[in-house]
Amino acid sequence: MSERPWLAHYPPGVPATLEYPEVTLDQFIEQSVAKHADLTALRFATISMTYRELWGRVLRCAAALAELGIGKGDRVALMLPNCPQYVIAYFGTLRAGGIVVQVSPLSTPRELVHHLSTSGAETIVVADMLYPMVQAVLPQVNLRNVLVTRLRGEVTPGPEARAFEEVLMSTTGAPPDVQVTPDDVAVLQYTGGTTGIAKGAMLTHRNLVVNVLQSAAPNPDFPSGADLRVLTVLPLFHVYGMTVCMNLGLARGGELILLPRFEPAEVLETIKATQPTSFPGVPTMYVAINSVPNAEEYGVGSIRFCNSGGAPMPLEVMEAFEQRFGATIIEGYGLSETSPVTHVNPATGLRKPGTIGIPVPDTDAEIVDIDTGTRVLPPGEPGELRIRGPQVMAGYWGMPEETADAMRDGWFYTGDIATMDEDGYFTIVDRKKDMILASGLNVYPREVEEVLYEHPAVLEAGVIGVPDPYRGESVKAYVVLKPGASATAEELEAYCREHLSAYKVPHAFEFRDTLPKSGVGKVLRRVLVEEERQRTPEETATSE
Repeated sequence: MSERPWLAHYPPGVPATLEYPEVTLDQFIEQSVAKHADLTALRFATISMTYRELWGRVLRCAAALAELGIGKGDRVALMLPNCPQYVIAYFGTLRAGGIVVQVSPLSTPRELVHHLSTSGAETIVVADMLYPMVQAVLPQVNLRNVLVTRLRGEVTPGPEARAFEEVLMSTTGAPPDVQVTPDDVAVLQYTGGTTGIAKGAMLTHRNLVVNVLQSAAPNPDFPSGADLRVLTVLPLFHVYGMTVCMNLGLARGGELILLPRFEPAEVLETIKATQPTSFPGVPTMYVAINSVPNAEEYGVGSIRFCNSGGAPMPLEVMEAFEQRFGATIIEGYGLSETSPVTHVNPATGLRKPGTIGIPVPDTDAEIVDIDTGTRVLPPGEPGELRIRGPQVMAGYWGMPEETADAMRDGWFYTGDIATMDEDGYFTIVDRKKDMILASGLNVYPREVEEVLYEHPAVLEAGVIGVPDPYRGESVKAYVVLKPGASATAEELEAYCREHLSAYKVPHAFEFRDTLPKSGVGKVLRRVLVEEERQRTPEETATSE
């Protein structure tokens, strides 16, 4: 068998090795601006913006940030939903020489403090409705510049903040010429691991430029210019939305149709009004659209190019969407640490639904034994997936030990258990990590457990993911209460909502007298998972 059997299944004309320009990400997008200046770049509600208009705002933002003292390597946090201001601040930061720190608008104060503190960000651009949270954590962080952008107009910046739009309008100069190289860090993309401690993956300009070209290569018919209208409802703060919607869409001169959240009714009305041609999504989004009886009336058939990632795509969901709307869903795979795309099913030729497809150009992948990570396993045998390619991160920000553990001998160890078949197609079968994927978003059990342990009535807690037909997985907590203490599932859920993002809050609680433990007293989540698998539906309903 060939060392790279997948090369035989590349679409005709797609090379195994690509040529990449020696440019930074903002320079890469600027080339597209020059080519597509008068085409629409962004559409948001009733607002539209051409490439020329967008880039004028990006340069103004870069100049404004420079006037605030931001230079090469300085971190600028973005805490914004999908909106034009996100795109402007993202590329404005890069043009000023800064590093974008991705902060989820769903973050709790605890998570926000962690991101700002560990990244060393001294500047944040935040949406007005999220500004009160930033105000609340100011004593715990080292922010010099708080820039509030108006989305709802509900909050007036306090004395410690300035209006983002006013800062841009008051800038008169051009951005300085900052010497940034393709190997400089562009983005800190926060992710997690077995410990649940969020880590900032250092994605360089080269990583991100390369991954745009790698993502497009397996589909030679992918549109560009006026033919490309990208339904951008995946959050741009997430690495999948950042690359596959924003960076790829702008690099090809497409129109980004920005939606701040996935609400099925709003999405369908937007499809009807804008007729997108491309829809990168996660399985739960396809499930939701499939469930709308009259979805055909909204012109969903205009979407010709569909991607699915973030979580395994159920075959029945894929088949139902494709049969109903005529599009082909291309399933792929990636991680925050890989910019993210590493695998994809070819758009033409051999497509294997249920697999993550084959490695994109210039990417090697192997299945190795779990114990040592050094023995390459034969086709069909499950082991840990490791990846090597130019899209792999430079490491974790300020975490050399974690970097050394994940990146060994030139390979990035994903922590995912997978198989490779004779054709070189990969399938994810399990996770070495305990991470839970709820609607494509990462949930780390330890983080949820730590919050539960802080509740005065909780003695012990164990958290796992359980199958969920809509979310893929949902969070379930097993709880042992302290002697003489009392708490209901509703009380614990409310407590978690105070301290966790909504998607991390357990959907089910089970109270027990004891939890299974190892010889050193560690709660054995794998035992809980196995017990859950063996339950009948009736037993599951009784326990929740």
